[in-house]
Amino acid sequence: FRPDLLLLDLMLPGMNGVQVCRQVREHSQLPIIMLTARGDDFDVVIGLEAGADDYIVKPARPEVIEARIRAVLRRMDDSGPGRPAIEVYGDLTIDRVGLTVTKAGRPLSLAPSELRLLLHLSAAPEQVFSRQQLLENVWEHTFHADARLVDACVARLRSKIEPDARSPRYVQTLRGFGYRFGPL
Repeated sequence: FRPDLLLLDLMLPGMNGVQVCRQVREHSQLPIIMLTARGDDFDVVIGLEAGADDYIVKPARPEVIEARIRAVLRRMDDSGPGRPAIEVYGDLTIDRVGLTVTKAGRPLSLAPSELRLLLHLSAAPEQVFSRQQLLENVWEHTFHADARLVDACVARLRSKIEPDARSPRYVQTLRGFGYRFGPL
């Protein structure tokens, strides 16, 4: 059994969807979309920080759900043509073809959204991207309600790739403007 994507509700009988998401994320880069009736900001942030790549609040039209599933799967297939296959930044190695990242030679388990964000930012080192630009280019969302999606993903990514997430070397914040990769 090898699913392409996990569509997960927060409210499961006898289990918590956030716990399931964390367990899956520990061992897999399988794309995860939360589809749930719980739509307050707190639940959205918790779901995204647990490792979900997207969060859809019910009720949602089937066409919207299908489009967002296709978008997540499409982003997983985007390996960024025209770039060197392997890029090295300090102790961080990014394999754009194999879609793998290592830190000091050890493979990192990144969620699909984290990997896409890292690939996008590292494709243009030192270029600043606003949250809205990242939503449009990495998540393919065009509305402002998902700005926390970017912040949650950046925090998760930093916790995995940075020597010190409080003083980031790779994914940096430019207050009032957005995020960039580097300077290194």
